[in-house]
Amino acid sequence: MIKVTTQAAQGDVLFRKVLVLPENVQKKLTNPIVVAHSETGHDHVIQDPRVVLYEVPDNPLVCYLRAEVPFEITHLRSFDTHEPLLLDGGPGAIWEVRKQREHTPEGWRRVED
Repeated sequence: MIKVTTQAAQGDVLFRKVLVLPENVQKKLTNPIVVAHSETGHDHVIQDPRVVLYEVPDNPLVCYLRAEVPFEITHLRSFDTHEPLLLDGGPGAIWEVRKQREHTPEGWRRVED
């Protein structure tokens, strides 16, 4: 497991610690939290109920996480998997989650890991 205090990537997902939540985010109650879904079944998941997910309206490529405790991001696949990340938590700990994107002739789309 990799311990993270400021920034890390897990496949096509970037986690970056930030100071504040943007004003336009919406809290979403869900457990587990799937920060990046894959059609091939290798979702990037948080299974800690103490972590809160905030979504950005009209932007599925960015979300935020708030946690008072360190929490683990796991990659749900039995083969060719990414090592788990342990993201730093604590009072006011906020993580921005960005899904990588790429440009195609049809326009921008999320990168498939």
